[in-house]
This record gives sequence, C-alpha cells and structure tokens, in this order.
Amino acid sequence: MLKLADFDAVTFDVYGTLINWEPSIVAFLRRWADRNSVRSSDSNLIMAFDRARAAIQKERPAPLYPEVLRRCFDNIAGDFDVALVDDDREAFAAMTHEWPAYPDSHDGLTALQARAKIGALSNIDNASLRSSCEKLDFRFDVVVTAERVGAYKPDWPHFNTGISDLAALGIPTHRILHVGQSLRADVTPANKLGLKCAWINRPDRLLGLYGEGAGEAVPDLTVSSLKELIDVIA
Repeated sequence: MLKLADFDAVTFDVYGTLINWEPSIVAFLRRWADRNSVRSSDSNLIMAFDRARAAIQKERPAPLYPEVLRRCFDNIAGDFDVALVDDDREAFAAMTHEWPAYPDSHDGLTALQARAKIGALSNIDNASLRSSCEKLDFRFDVVVTAERVGAYKPDWPHFNTGISDLAALGIPTHRILHVGQSLRADVTPANKLGLKCAWINRPDRLLGLYGEGAGEAVPDLTVSSLKELIDVIA
C-alpha cells in the first residue's frame, strides 16, 4: 500500500488527471461532425484524436502543442473526408485555454503540497499550462512541459528532467510518487523507470489508455479520483 509519508514529492500528469479536457474535445468534435454530416460515435471521434496525437508526438523535433492540435484536426478531417476550415482548425488549437479543472483538483493539490513538493510533468506548451494553472488556482513547485524538454511522454525527457529538478531540492528518485490518468504516457514509462505510480482512472475516459505498452502497464495503486487517492495514501 502506498503511503504519502514514504514520499517527499508527488509529480502529476495534468491533462486528464487534473484538467478535465476530454469532454471539451468530444463536444468540439461532435459539433464539427454534426455540421459536416459525419456519422460517427463520440468514442470514434475521440479515438481518432488519440491516434493522431500519439503519432505526432513521436516526432523530433517535437512541435509545440497548439501545432499538435492543428495537425490532429487535419488528420481527423482527412479520416472523415471533410474539407478543412481554418477557423475550425485554429479554434481546436486554442481549446487548451478553456479546458476546466476537475472539481477535486485544487483542494487535492493544496492538501498534498502541505506535505510534499508537487510537480507537473505535462505534454503541453508553457502558455497553455499557465492558463490551466489559473483554472487550478495552484502553483507547482516543479514544472516540466513538452516545450521545455522538446519531447512528449511516454518518451523519458519529462521524467528525467523532473527527477533532476527534484534531486536539486534534495529529493531522491525513490521518494517520488508519480500520478497520472494515461497508461500510455505516464504509468508505462514510470514502470520502466522504477518510479512508484498511482493511476487515476477517471470514469468514462478513453484518452491515453491504448498503445505503446499501455496494456502491460502496472500501477502501484488505482483510484478513480484525486480525492480518493488522498483518502487512501494520507
């Protein structure tokens, strides 16, 4: 059983874990699909997005996240044989600034920060993360973005940089707990790096649960919310 007393730092995936992005993406694509007479389920639309972003995020040099979203939209339009409209493309790329926080995120992060350093290891650009921090009403002790490291998880630069930043604060790797919603981007690399990891399996979410070893991911703890995580490990 994981206990918070065994850790000096807790690092978080942000999108899907703390920021409730998936319903906003589905709603955008649903409106787009309906306007263009695309007959597809919400789950097919969101999985088209998931496949597109996973492929684009493997590229090096890594594009900034708004460009990832633009290219995801291009791929989705191509998948469903819909002509691209620049306004739709740009609106999709700007969504990051509107995604809301989960209701339990602020209180949970604040409670944890009273007892440990809190880090963000996020597949996002710096400007988008600033908007999300405003939604969270929270300041992370350590911040590692895709823009900072020039790569996307499940590649390791986020983790290596976060571990290095925390080591500079006197916190060794075995005293770090990583928390994420994505099996692909968070639990799988945490397993490979020997990090203790909690999986917040938010109900009815699909992003990040498939591909690149996700089927073999083994979290040390599985919960359905940040509040439940704190209740279990506190």
